[in-house]
Amino acid sequence: MKIKDSKSTIPSLILASASPRRRELLEEEGIPFKVCAAHVREIGWNREVKRRWGGAAAVARENARRKSLAASRRHPGKWVLGADTVVVWRGEVFGKPGDLAEAFEMLQKLNGRTHQVITGVCLACSRRVVCLAAVRSRVTFKKLTPAQIRRYLRLINPLDKAGAYAAQEHGRSIIRRVEGSWTNVVGLPMEWVRRHVLLKTLQSVHPAYSRGMNVPPKVHSDPIKGVRPCV
Repeated sequence: MKIKDSKSTIPSLILASASPRRRELLEEEGIPFKVCAAHVREIGWNREVKRRWGGAAAVARENARRKSLAASRRHPGKWVLGADTVVVWRGEVFGKPGDLAEAFEMLQKLNGRTHQVITGVCLACSRRVVCLAAVRSRVTFKKLTPAQIRRYLRLINPLDKAGAYAAQEHGRSIIRRVEGSWTNVVGLPMEWVRRHVLLKTLQSVHPAYSRGMNVPPKVHSDPIKGVRPCV
């Protein structure tokens, strides 16, 4: 059942992201929200970052945490959702390409192979982190020719997408299969959102709601030390 079909009152959520894909996912679910794009200094990826943070999941979580807390400071008392998505292949982290040549290079590396898509997600309220995790999906690309890759890049704008591709935009032409959450690959793991964001926001106005809430199965996520696990 979609949330928009429920008669329960859902507190409005603050989405700390300007991503149109995340907006569309929340709209499809019927979750009321407002956009407050958080302009923060995100952690990039290099050897020093790898040494300090230990992996892409930790970096994605930290970027999501920074976004949600920045927006939370501007909206005291509101529930804020932050997210950050990265693509990982053989330890190499792909963010958004700087130009079309880099986008082509990224897709060449992913061509015919399986990679991970990791989305860090953070729920905050009153400048406090309530829930923080990283959700993983595995994506396998079809074997593509250079001409097919260039054709795909002409169909989308790869410069605002981690890994230079979008599962929801002509994704069938390049993706063979997805293991795990499909919406996680798009940019926001809605299974996690339903389980944690909706449950906690609804409990804030309906304390007894959790007794009757039909939550979806767990998704694979990585909690972080010092924060209550969200699995």
